[in-house]
Amino acid sequence: MNRSLLGDAFAHHIWATERLLDACDALTPEQLRMPVPGTYGSIVDTLRHLVGSDAWYLSFFSDGVASIEEGAETSLADLRSAITRNGAGWMQILASDPDPEADIVEIDDGWELHSPTSLRLAQVVHHGTDHRSQVCTALTSLGVAPPEIDLWAYARATGRERGVELPAR
Repeated sequence: MNRSLLGDAFAHHIWATERLLDACDALTPEQLRMPVPGTYGSIVDTLRHLVGSDAWYLSFFSDGVASIEEGAETSLADLRSAITRNGAGWMQILASDPDPEADIVEIDDGWELHSPTSLRLAQVVHHGTDHRSQVCTALTSLGVAPPEIDLWAYARATGRERGVELPAR
């Protein structure tokens, strides 16, 4: 099997977001909406932003990506479905072996912004990590232990890391 160099980074990004959404599913509506100082906002607002931004980033590489309105009352189940769909989209993009230096053009607020594909892809992973960390902080402030979502937990859960016992000396 020929894997993409960034395959594990994006697979972890999706896996960790799905696990976090699943963990937050047990929270009350009040807990989901409680503002958390020092973070993006409430848990649900942060999750909507994370998943909505992920779809927006994907739209630079693929047509027909379903957008998430951050201000809308999107459920956690809908966010989970969206991030799972996005994951399939990201894997297709990576499988196409995109040119890391290809210019991505964004028109924003009277500016034409140019950045290479490699930078855009790095931003997707960074953005997700940043906001998942904020949700974990919010969960901790509620007295809820966040799920293990680091890269090594992903590696163990998916069989990407394995131990081999060394012979006795």
